[in-house]
Amino acid sequence: MKVPLLDLKPQYNNLKSEIIKKVEEICDSQYFILGPEVEKFEAEIAEYCGTKYACGVSSGSDALIIALMVEGIGAGDEVITTPFTFFATAGAIARVGATPVFVDIDPKTFNIDPSQILEKVTSKTKAIIPVQLFGQSCDMDAINDIAKDNNLIIIEDAAQSIGSEYKGKRIGSLGDYGCFSFFPSKNLGAFGDGGIVTTNDKEKYELLKIFRNHGSEPKYFHKYIGGNFRLDALQAAILSIKLKSLDTATEKRQANAEEYRSLFKDSKLTENEVILPQMANYDVRHIYNQFSILVKNGKRDELKQTLIDSDIGCDVYYPVPLHLQECFKALGYKKGDCPISERVADEIIAIPIFPETNYEQREFVVSVIENFLV
Repeated sequence: MKVPLLDLKPQYNNLKSEIIKKVEEICDSQYFILGPEVEKFEAEIAEYCGTKYACGVSSGSDALIIALMVEGIGAGDEVITTPFTFFATAGAIARVGATPVFVDIDPKTFNIDPSQILEKVTSKTKAIIPVQLFGQSCDMDAINDIAKDNNLIIIEDAAQSIGSEYKGKRIGSLGDYGCFSFFPSKNLGAFGDGGIVTTNDKEKYELLKIFRNHGSEPKYFHKYIGGNFRLDALQAAILSIKLKSLDTATEKRQANAEEYRSLFKDSKLTENEVILPQMANYDVRHIYNQFSILVKNGKRDELKQTLIDSDIGCDVYYPVPLHLQECFKALGYKKGDCPISERVADEIIAIPIFPETNYEQREFVVSVIENFLV
């Protein structure tokens, strides 16, 4: 049996005729950048996320960069974030000239630990970027309280978490900005790169639109230095089609996660061998962009190879915490500075969770893990 980590073909086949028709319409119109398709999708995302505004951009990475640029964050400023995330989070901070300041993670959710944030706040701190990792929200009340008390901007890195909720509110509506990625592997994925920034602040929204187009307003007049961060009409139209079935796909991911939990429970595996993804102790809607388990006793890499040899897709998100990446060596971090992130990086592995997997495939995945570890 073959179980890929992700297979986008079934999803595409279900939507193929509608997508091809829309692509032909856009090709006939020859209107490829911004325009009515982007405006339509922006309105749909704003409604979906419970925000007043949404600004389509070229990628999730650029969503983070443009939010920092609009706030004027740059050289001499510090931005607090997590070391356990995809590189783009800290990369965006560094690209605008600011300094990433890393705070270790909660061992249960793998999200930034709010109890450790305040001690890292200095006079140079301008923002916090909490990452809503793997589809589960951070403790946003605690983070927002710190931000409010210290006059800090909150930029949610929600690249993996569209549709996730915190205490009944959608991710992307809980800070000053919500930054989303539509990279094809995301639970709402484009046919290439794409992203969006949500906000409830009209002034910030207007600036986002200016900054995504080289800071030009009106055309050829530049009060600001922005960038080429525009969203393509083709991507917006495809995402608009896929958005209609996002909640159904999320429910399938959630059901798949529960089946995994049941299968692991019925196996001979215990927490001495494997720890399953844990839910936060506050009210969340987890959308399971990934289903990442912890493999104990130093056996993660051996298990990864066993899964690969068994034609089971898997991957490690993430093998090296950002504070230990070579490009950030000048920041002075060393091994042991973020011990939970470092331990999790040595133990974590993601197994297939996408909606179109079936029970037999999940049963096979668990059986291979059980046979190897027990």
